[in-house]
Amino acid sequence: MVKGSSSIELQGAEHFRQRVVLSSLSGTTLRIQNIRADDASPGLRNYEVSFLRLMEKISDGCAVEINETGTKLRYKPGVLVGGKYLTHDFGTARSIGYFLEPLIVLGLFGKKPLAITLKGITNDDKDPCVDTFRTTTLPILKQFGIPLEDLELKIVSRGAPPNGGGEVRLKVPIVQNSLTAVTWVDEGMVKRIRGVAYSTRISPQMANRMVDASRAILNRLLPDVYVFTDHYSGQLSGRSPGYGISLVAETTTGCLISAECAANHTMSEESGDISDAENQKAPMLPEDIGSQGAMMLLEEIKKGGVVDSTHQGLLFLLCALCPEDVSKVRVGKLSAYGMKTLRHIKEFLGIQFNIKPDPTTGTVILTCIGSGYKNLSRKVS
Repeated sequence: MVKGSSSIELQGAEHFRQRVVLSSLSGTTLRIQNIRADDASPGLRNYEVSFLRLMEKISDGCAVEINETGTKLRYKPGVLVGGKYLTHDFGTARSIGYFLEPLIVLGLFGKKPLAITLKGITNDDKDPCVDTFRTTTLPILKQFGIPLEDLELKIVSRGAPPNGGGEVRLKVPIVQNSLTAVTWVDEGMVKRIRGVAYSTRISPQMANRMVDASRAILNRLLPDVYVFTDHYSGQLSGRSPGYGISLVAETTTGCLISAECAANHTMSEESGDISDAENQKAPMLPEDIGSQGAMMLLEEIKKGGVVDSTHQGLLFLLCALCPEDVSKVRVGKLSAYGMKTLRHIKEFLGIQFNIKPDPTTGTVILTCIGSGYKNLSRKVS
């Protein structure tokens, strides 16, 4: 296991989740100062505090200290324990997708397998939706030696913004010793496209309209396109109307490239409060969402790489947590989130990636020697 320095001091609120996750994995005490100190409403947001409460639930002995204004945080990580029958309500400020990625990574290195029920918003236009995690994120873990049959993300009910009301159940197995180093550079050619068009508390016809609009574009690329419709009504449809589409392109080498688009709703950027009436935008038409989702998927395919830009950060983090062996991956143009992940990995885990552009394809090849991270929390029989 990599031992960082005993504590790291950082400034500002950006990439908050990532810092807390890497602090927990490296056993490094995290101090953050000047959290939105110059904002009209300074300090940590409700969803960030909710994330810290979640960390307390899945770990033992972690300590969180926040000053009165919320602009200073001291986070001392505990032992990751995981556990069954856990429940957490995230409220309506951010969707469940904001919390899922860190939860999946930390769940792998717990003392016991993680089984947790999450409540809140399942699909919005800000964070990755739960469908993308189910169809794309979990299969990525298979490349690192995690058996897919032990991973599960079940959508019990959908919840659209602003009032949420969704529920999902997540199961994550523990890594028995360590992950498996990967050489994953061949993205292959797209062989089929699958997807889901979901709708809650509105006419089921909305989902069909999104499917037709997306297929009108994607069928020009290839004929094997199938988008399921998933309509929820009654108690399972949450507390607000909503609709959107999540698309996945599967390649000949088993890579999954995803894109999604959801009906917009006007939320203030930080607090998650509904904005004034004059700032409200009319929701996008189902045809616009279907065609925009299809265009975004084609854009991700064009960029190349074995994962889409949304999953770059997760891919780099998993590579850094591999045994002390070489991992080599190919991605499209580096996203801002991906680049920040690389910087944080160097800060907390001391792992530096070698980045080499491939001018013939416009992609980037990254190689690193893993940190040799082992699951020291697990029970030894």
